[in-house]
Amino acid sequence: MKTLGVLGGMSWESTATYYKWLNEGVRNQLGGLHSAPLLLHSVDFAGIAALQKSGQWDEAGEQLAQASQGLERAGAGAILLATNTMHKVAAAIESAVDIPLLHIGDAVGQALQAKGVTRAALLGTRFTMQEDFYKRRLAERFGIEVLLPTADDMAEIDRVIFAELCLGQFRPPARDFYLGVLEHLRAQGAQAAILGCTEIGLLLEGAQSPLPLVDSTQEHVAMGLGWLLGS
Repeated sequence: MKTLGVLGGMSWESTATYYKWLNEGVRNQLGGLHSAPLLLHSVDFAGIAALQKSGQWDEAGEQLAQASQGLERAGAGAILLATNTMHKVAAAIESAVDIPLLHIGDAVGQALQAKGVTRAALLGTRFTMQEDFYKRRLAERFGIEVLLPTADDMAEIDRVIFAELCLGQFRPPARDFYLGVLEHLRAQGAQAAILGCTEIGLLLEGAQSPLPLVDSTQEHVAMGLGWLLGS
């Protein structure tokens, strides 16, 4: 197998899920004691989150680009950026290395296309929901229209992510709120919902959703496994 670089820590809760699912996927495919050949660079999320909040995306991109160069030097043949929001700086990473970045937007877009979805709700951090980098990629590459929550709902979704989910707190009131938002978006014509933040998938695990859920982490891991295993 090839060696996959994982750039994580944003948050470490989500990176732990990536690590677990990548290894389980290799074991399920190959059996026995097989596991995923990975190189992991896990950043201190506090610094990245501060740069997000202050709008210093160029600096955040430079830091992740340097980390990606380290993964390449260490022998990674491709990079999985284990976060939705920081794909805003994907171009900075791609320009800094000579190995492919397996883009989470492409993984999600391919999954939605396979399901015949043309209108999808998007839940994530306010950066992922409000800014254009995610929506534009889905529209331009896959012809998918993205529906968003109201401004008030986006603010609460974002608050819950950073104040609860990234701290490992998965509470029933937050789950009920998210399910209510999905019901509103279903009524507006959404055919499915993108869980555009790994921690949201952890929150809604086992819940009865009013919309089919496309978990960005699951699809991104599947893309990584496809690269690792050569499919």
